Formats: sequence, structure tokens, C-alpha cells
Amino acid sequence: MNSNYKVIKFRSNNSEEVNDQISIEEPLQIILKYKDKENWIENTISVTMRTPGDDEDLVAGFLFNERVIEKISHIENIEASGEAAGQYKLQNKIIVTINNSENIDIDKIKRNFLTNSSCGVCGKTSLESLEIIKKDKILKSIPKIPHKIIMKSPDILRQNQSEFSKTGGIHASGLFNASGEIIALKEDVGRHNALDKLIGFVLKDNLLDNSSQFLTCSGRLNFDLVQKALMANIGVLIGVGAPTSLAIDLANKFDMTLVGFVKEDSFNIYSNNERIIIKN
Repeated sequence: MNSNYKVIKFRSNNSEEVNDQISIEEPLQIILKYKDKENWIENTISVTMRTPGDDEDLVAGFLFNERVIEKISHIENIEASGEAAGQYKLQNKIIVTINNSENIDIDKIKRNFLTNSSCGVCGKTSLESLEIIKKDKILKSIPKIPHKIIMKSPDILRQNQSEFSKTGGIHASGLFNASGEIIALKEDVGRHNALDKLIGFVLKDNLLDNSSQFLTCSGRLNFDLVQKALMANIGVLIGVGAPTSLAIDLANKFDMTLVGFVKEDSFNIYSNNERIIIKN
């Protein structure tokens, strides 16, 4: 989703006023609705900045990746709420009804999951909080991805983005199979939101096959992206940019393969190279 803005474009010592398409960024208030004994309770658990669109996938992926829910089937209903407001007349509240609320700890949820468009991990206490949630490592034997497929995946991702070519200011996450075919793609101004949307979508539609699929993301690879991929037990995560030190540490700890700086003829493997098929 984008909008036209007037900008002054300066090139070769000349300037002119032109229309430019800019990615829209709007807040989304996520409200959890759950039953406490005989009473229905509603609590805001997060406000995240996102690109409007695919909000249901975003919220489903967020709740699953952060282990507010253990299964997508625990979501009974997702609905937009409130009056359409603001410049773009959007409903920026969403209510998620949970059908399994036995383990809901609303104070812990609100304390741990404060997000914004640049860093989904803001407000989390430490790496140890993830280790409490996820105890199992990813099976090292799968998937097996040819190196040529890795190098092609960023271009395929870019070609299938609908918004990047218009605005140049939006991230994407794509799920690929070992043959290089793109299974699904989602875009957002926040790289962690794009991955939440993608994982929420493929889980709801039963498209995820951990034995033969991998993720490719635009931009750098940080802790938050690795954490979200781990929650879905995805063994290979690829990015066009650099990984952070904590992303590498986390990938190593749970046996994920992390690949960065992917170009047409090169890439760096930062952890668990066994899954990458390299032939001269």
C-alpha cells in the first residue's frame, strides 16, 4: 500500500517537483480477547507500525512466532475494529479471539512484546527468554539447498514484489522450495512484520514444508528474524544484507543455517553449512 507525495527531485544540478510513491506506515493495535473463567477479557498486547494490508496474516504470525499461542488453530476469530480514521481511512485496531486461553499471562505478554517498525525485539528481556520457549534444535539434515538457488532467490524475491518497484522503501520475506520456486511472499515497511505476515499466511494455508523449503529476506538479518524463523522450524534463512552477531549466535545455538550478503555470484554462510549443496 502506497500514496503519492510531492517531492523535489535533484539530479545533475537541476531540480524539479515530481510525484513520488511512498510506502504507507500506520500503527496497528493488537487486542487479545480471551475468556477468564466466565468473563470475556480484552487487552491490548502490542502496537506495531506496519504497512496496511494482510493484517490478519500479520497478527496470526506474530502471535504464533512470539508463542502467545502454540497453534494457529487456537485463533477463533480475527476482526478489524473501530472507525476508519486518519488520512487513509483505515481501521487500525484488530481484535483476536483466542479459543484456548488456559496459559494466557497478559502481564507477561504486555511486558515482553512491545514492537515498532524497525525492531520487533524491542522490550524483550534477553536471549534466555527465547530459550525458555524453544528447547529443541532444528534437524540438520534438512533441507538441502543448491548454491545456485540461493544466489537466484533475492532476484526472484525482488521480481515478485509488488510494492518495492513503486516505492523503494519496503521489505519482503519469501518462502521458496529447493527448486527455487517461490511459494509465498509478503511485504511490509518492517522486516519483522513481513516475516510475521508470511509465516501467518503459510501456516493458515498449510503451505509450510520444513523438509524442502527456505526463507529469503530483504535487508539485514537480525535476532528477530532468526527467532521468528526458528519458531516455525525453518532450517535455512537467507538475507541480502549482513547478519548481526546475536543473529549468528542464535542460529548456531539452534542449528539454523544462516546465509548473508547474497549476490548473483557470491554469498557468506555464517552457520551450519551442511544444508548448502556446493558443486564446482
